[in-house]
Amino acid sequence: MTLTVNAPAATETETHDTQAQSLLTVTNLRVSFGDRDVVKGISFTTAPGRCLAIVGESGSGKSVTARTLVGLTGDGARIQADELRLDGIDLARQSERSWRRIRGREIGFVLQDALVSLDQLRRVGDEVAEPLKIHRQGSKHWRSAKAVELLASVGVPEPEVKARQRPYELSGGLRQRALIASAIALDPPLLIADEPTTALDVTVQAQILDLLIETKSRGKAIILISHDLSVVARLADDVAVMKDGEIIEQGPVSQVLDNPQHEYTRALLDAVPSTHTRGTRLARPEKGAQVLTRSRGPIDGERIVLEAKNLSKVYRGPDKKDRTVVDDVSFQLFAGETLGIVGESGSGKTTTARMALTLETPTAGAAFLHGQPWSSLNPQDRRERRRQIGVVYQDPLSSFDPRWSVGRILVDALSTSATPPSNKAEARERAVRLLGQVGLTDAHFDAAPLRLSGGQRQRVAIARALAPSPTVIVCDEPVSALDVSIQAQVLDLLTDLQDELGVSYLFISHDLGVIHHMSDRILVMKDGKVVESGSADDIFERPQHPYTQSLLTALPRLEVVR
Repeated sequence: MTLTVNAPAATETETHDTQAQSLLTVTNLRVSFGDRDVVKGISFTTAPGRCLAIVGESGSGKSVTARTLVGLTGDGARIQADELRLDGIDLARQSERSWRRIRGREIGFVLQDALVSLDQLRRVGDEVAEPLKIHRQGSKHWRSAKAVELLASVGVPEPEVKARQRPYELSGGLRQRALIASAIALDPPLLIADEPTTALDVTVQAQILDLLIETKSRGKAIILISHDLSVVARLADDVAVMKDGEIIEQGPVSQVLDNPQHEYTRALLDAVPSTHTRGTRLARPEKGAQVLTRSRGPIDGERIVLEAKNLSKVYRGPDKKDRTVVDDVSFQLFAGETLGIVGESGSGKTTTARMALTLETPTAGAAFLHGQPWSSLNPQDRRERRRQIGVVYQDPLSSFDPRWSVGRILVDALSTSATPPSNKAEARERAVRLLGQVGLTDAHFDAAPLRLSGGQRQRVAIARALAPSPTVIVCDEPVSALDVSIQAQVLDLLTDLQDELGVSYLFISHDLGVIHHMSDRILVMKDGKVVESGSADDIFERPQHPYTQSLLTALPRLEVVR
C-alpha cells in the first residue's frame, strides 16, 4: 500500500478552524488499485457527538473508504489525500505497527461480514476481548468477564454461554453483535461501522441503534456505512451519497432524505420496500416509463404444495442442556402463494425452513410435499423428489463450489431435473436460457462466481434454484446482504418469476419491509413458536399479539428522528 499526501489546499486559518470543530478530517481522498480508481477525490468531516452516514450501491467505494480510515485498504492500494487526520493524528503517515496501536483504542471498526471476520476456531468471548488483550487491559479473568458484559450490552442472549461458543455455532445476527461488542471494547472516540445492522432482526437492530445513539450522546463520533436508509434516518446527522467512487450529494440527513436533489439519491429512496410498495416494482423504471404493477395469476387455495405439521426441533447446547428451537410449528403453503416467516434471530425461522427442505430432521412432527410424506422419506426416495423444491440462501457464494464456473453450477442443477439435458450443447442452451430469465447473459456462463457482484451471485443462485423446474422455492434471507438498489432488482425478479411460472415461495426474512412487500400471508415466530399468523395486511395494520406489536414499533422508518 502506498500513500501520498498532497499539499493542503486550504489556508492555515481555515485548516485550524476545521480541525477545532472536527474529530476526523478527510480532504480529497483518492484510492486506486493499479490503473483502477475506486475512490475519486472525496472530502468530509465528522465531529464528536455526530454521525456521518455514507450510503451508496455495492461498488460505490464506501467500504474502501471505511477500510482506508483504519489502514486496511489492502496490498497494492495507492492512497492520496490532501488531509487525512484524526484528532491531531496524521493517518497518512502511520506504519502498520502504529496502526495496531490506533485500531481499537482510537478507532473502533465493525466489519460487514461477521462470518469471515471472526476466527472460527476461537471462542467468541476471546474474539470480543482481543482488543483488550492487544492493548494490555486488565487480567485474563477481568477480560473474560468484560467480554460477557460487552456481549450483554449489544443484546446477546445468554452471554455467558455464547462467550464459550465458536462463531460458527452462532446465527449471523449473533456473530454481528459479537463484532460490535469487540469494536466498542475500548470505547474509542471514533467508531466506523460498515453495515452494522445488516444481519440483525428489527428488535435487536433497535437495541444496536439505541446503543449507537447512546455512544454518540457521550461525545463519540460515528461513521456509518449502510444501505439501509431507515437506519440512516434514525442515527445519522449528516449523509454523503456515493456513486462510482464520488460523493454526488452531501448534507444534513433531513435535507438529503427529505428533499434529495440528485436523481440517484431519489432512486435509492424509491427502492426501499414498504407498505406503499406492495404490488409494484421497486427498481425505478427507465426515464419516461410508467411504474408497473404485478400481473400474477390467482393463488390456488385448494392446492397445498408444502405443509408442516407440528414440527419441533431440540438441540443440546455446550452446557449440556436441551433447547427447543422450534416448537410445534404448522403451516400450509398454497400454489402460487408467498408465505413469509418473520422473527428475531434465534426465533427458529431458519431451522423451520431447513426442516421443510429436509436438511434437518424434525425431533417431532413432519413435512409434506404436494400432499405426500416428505421429511419421513428415506434418503433415496427423497432424492428423487428433491427437484420439486428449490432453495435460495442468504450467502450464495458459500453455497457454490468455488472451483466451478457459473455454467457448470447451472448445468449440474439441470442434471437433476425431470428431463435432464441429453448433451453438452443442450445443457449450455438451457443454462443460458436460465441466465436470461434472471437478467444475466451468456457472457456470464464461463464466469467464476467470485468475480461477480453480490447481486449477480444472487441471480445465479435463483437460476440454480429454478433449473429443475420446482414448484416451491424456499428463500432464506435472500436479499439481506444486498444494498437497497440491488435488493430492489432481486425482489422484482422474484415477483416476476412468480407471475410467469406460478412458483410458490416460503420466504424467510428478519426485514419487515421486505416481508410486507413480498408476502401474501405471514407467520410471526418467537422462541420457536408461531405467535401470530394472517394476511400481510392484517399482520401489519391490525397486529394482535404483543410481540408482533413490539416488532412493528421497533421497525425503523424512513423518517428523520430528531
